[in-house]
Amino acid sequence: MLKLHSGDSEPFDDPKKYRSIVGALQYLTITRPDISFTANKCSQFMHKPTLEQWKAVKRVLRYLQGMIFSKCTDYRILTFADADWASDLDDRRSTSGYFVFLGRVESSQR
Repeated sequence: MLKLHSGDSEPFDDPKKYRSIVGALQYLTITRPDISFTANKCSQFMHKPTLEQWKAVKRVLRYLQGMIFSKCTDYRILTFADADWASDLDDRRSTSGYFVFLGRVESSQR
């Protein structure tokens, strides 16, 4: 795991570019919460970014580039939920969970 900190390498030569891309990543976290931690961590170094921090930003961009979205009109939302009401014998707490899937439904799943 990469641990970013100030002064971890030589300064990045284009801080304006760094700030612009990290700002876009912060905006993107509204719909992509999976990058929230990294975008927040990278934003802590906007005042004086280094090459190591720039490498972390590029890693996030490569991760996002790997997400392939194709045009499809056959998307379905599948949801699954389960609950076990008052199942804990000591304090009568309930356990529950849910899963939501958005995607193409194959013919074998219909």
